Amino acid sequence: MQNRARLGNNKNSQADDEETRMLPAQRRDELLHVLRTEGRVVAKDAAERLGLSEDTVRRDLREMAAAGLCQRVYGGALPVSPAVADYAGRRSVAVENKDRVARRAAELVRPGTTAILDGGTTALAVARALPADLRATVVTHSPTVAAALAEHPTVEVLVLGGRLFKHSVVTSGALLAEAAAGVWADVFLLGVTGVHAEAGLTTGDAEEAATKRALARRAGDTYVLASAEKIGAASPFRVLPLDEVAGVVTDVDPGDPAARALADAGVPLVAAG
Repeated sequence: MQNRARLGNNKNSQADDEETRMLPAQRRDELLHVLRTEGRVVAKDAAERLGLSEDTVRRDLREMAAAGLCQRVYGGALPVSPAVADYAGRRSVAVENKDRVARRAAELVRPGTTAILDGGTTALAVARALPADLRATVVTHSPTVAAALAEHPTVEVLVLGGRLFKHSVVTSGALLAEAAAGVWADVFLLGVTGVHAEAGLTTGDAEEAATKRALARRAGDTYVLASAEKIGAASPFRVLPLDEVAGVVTDVDPGDPAARALADAGVPLVAAG
């Protein structure tokens, strides 16, 4: 018993010695490098690679998540989405990428159809990209999208009411769900903050995720609006699994590892040039 106890103490001491040779900032940088290059950190694998205890890696990941540097998941972490800032903050993020996605997504709104258009900065870009002579019906829970569509004289606009979620400037809650129940659309253009082959489609607020699910249930097809910075990233709350959408409209490089993982999972990627 004493020998086993001594052996256990020696192992713990060895792990402690290894960890003291790598400063916390160095460990964080190594873990961030793994996130960037491999798209995820598995705590057990990272511990073996860095010569650390698994508890140390998990503690570092918790601290990194609290600082907004990663998204914790079971067994490790995923890259955090840069699109979790509030609406004002997101307006300056990846503007050109969003415009490319918006132009391609606008082609999915066919003349004579009914489309549900989500809120957010990419959805606003879609509204502005719709042809000036388009004859269609657009349903939205975003006041900013509705205001932009006022400039399209032949687009019928239906605005779904509810409590204003100020972070994303969209309506939400029970009133929104009740209003959406009376809608049936051909297509839903869904905005999310993360698209990951394992985590699925995610966003940063639980109620907003529920609202997006409610809207997706009211459309024949759902397409995801995902500029390149959202591919391979994750946020805390799942919206939908990937097999429930018709495709992901994105400008990500097809050779990107996260894009390849999505393709391998059978997710149709709609290229936005």
